[in-house]
Amino acid sequence: MPEPKRLIVNVFEMACVSHITHGLWRLPDNNRHRFAELSYWTELAQLAEQGGLDGIFLADVVGAYDTFRGGPETAIREGLQIPNLDPLLVIPAMATVTQHLGFGVTFSTTYEPPFAFARRMSTLDALTGGRVGWNIVTSYLSNAARNFGLEDQIPHDERYQIADEYLDVLYKLWEGSWDDDAVVNDPVAGIYSDPAKVHAINHVGKHFTVAGPHLVAPTPQRVPLLFQATGSPAGIAFAGKHSEVVFTGGRTVEDFQSNANRMRDAAESQGRERGDVKFVVQAGVIVGRTESEVADKERLFQEYSSLDGVLAHSGFPFDITAYPHDSLVSDAIADAGLPAEHPVAKRFAEGATIGQALEELRHQRHDRFYVAGTPKVVADEIEKWLDEDGIDGINLRQYHSYDTVRDFVELVVPELRRRGRIREEYTPGETLRERYFGASRLPERHPAARYRGGKNL
Repeated sequence: MPEPKRLIVNVFEMACVSHITHGLWRLPDNNRHRFAELSYWTELAQLAEQGGLDGIFLADVVGAYDTFRGGPETAIREGLQIPNLDPLLVIPAMATVTQHLGFGVTFSTTYEPPFAFARRMSTLDALTGGRVGWNIVTSYLSNAARNFGLEDQIPHDERYQIADEYLDVLYKLWEGSWDDDAVVNDPVAGIYSDPAKVHAINHVGKHFTVAGPHLVAPTPQRVPLLFQATGSPAGIAFAGKHSEVVFTGGRTVEDFQSNANRMRDAAESQGRERGDVKFVVQAGVIVGRTESEVADKERLFQEYSSLDGVLAHSGFPFDITAYPHDSLVSDAIADAGLPAEHPVAKRFAEGATIGQALEELRHQRHDRFYVAGTPKVVADEIEKWLDEDGIDGINLRQYHSYDTVRDFVELVVPELRRRGRIREEYTPGETLRERYFGASRLPERHPAARYRGGKNL
């Protein structure tokens, strides 16, 4: 009988007050307001490692949410991802107090040059002993574009074209610029690195011109584990070529499986294997020792939830809260001057009232990958996600810091361990890619491998 499929578990985080559980930063004893303290991150990392979790996955944005009600005021009032810190800079603090925990970090390919990012990411890979991954994004906020001197966003598919060349530059730096044996470290001969084994890349492309060589010698993984969150046709094609772990989801089993299969197909079309891509979903897990404890938590979280935060985060194009609850969404769309086929119209059932739409928005995170119950109920549902839906792991949505993680570690992890779904202990010295795929380096069939040994530079 085959061994049970093991679950990947990351804590889903962002260096801000309100990430994706809007309004819940106000919960009693929540630590979200401490996000700018090093101790917040070191305590969280130690708790996650004590529970045997795989990593902390850090989201990021480089702009403010300023569509809802015509400006950023709602987001600022709500603490909705503003203020926020640079996520790359909190990783060394967490790495210092842990030995095994991995770190996935979000960084955009659209606004900063690849050479500088390559150096920062290689530094993290070196200092953590290969425990880092990169969540590749192209950014989606108009305010972010204006922050970097543009009038508006670069068109969606063009951002992915830029990202493709960005990755090409990085692969040349990470894989091709230094040979495996370039570092000699011979004090007698007075040679630290062999110049014949360190190569300029001399990249000249449509968007970037980079001479090289890379400034960082080979690190444990060379290329950080490559994450991506996507669902668009351009994003899926990009994932098929580059990504190893895709952060995706779906409101139903069919949604998720369709997304996953399209990405596996895209990987095959690039000469990769279907198993070269794993899938992680955002999951809401509310667990308690008794059913009444679970019900109390759900009621408390609902009480503190902020609808304004949800609407600001989603970039809702008009103030839906300003309309009577018994009026129709379609009438509000027309009143706001939006076309009848606007995406908002497709979001709700035909004939939906404003009240029904608001209630749906309040519960929008309660999709397929949400479970509330005692440890056995939670573990049963997670096993369905693994075995029936076909996910590989979860990014654990935090309702309360640190109670969400503590509850998962104390109540769910022991139950999943009894079922063989979570490891009993870490493998010493394991890199993040080893944990996911069994090897520290990308396979030869990945496009980054063609630059190894200075080839094709």
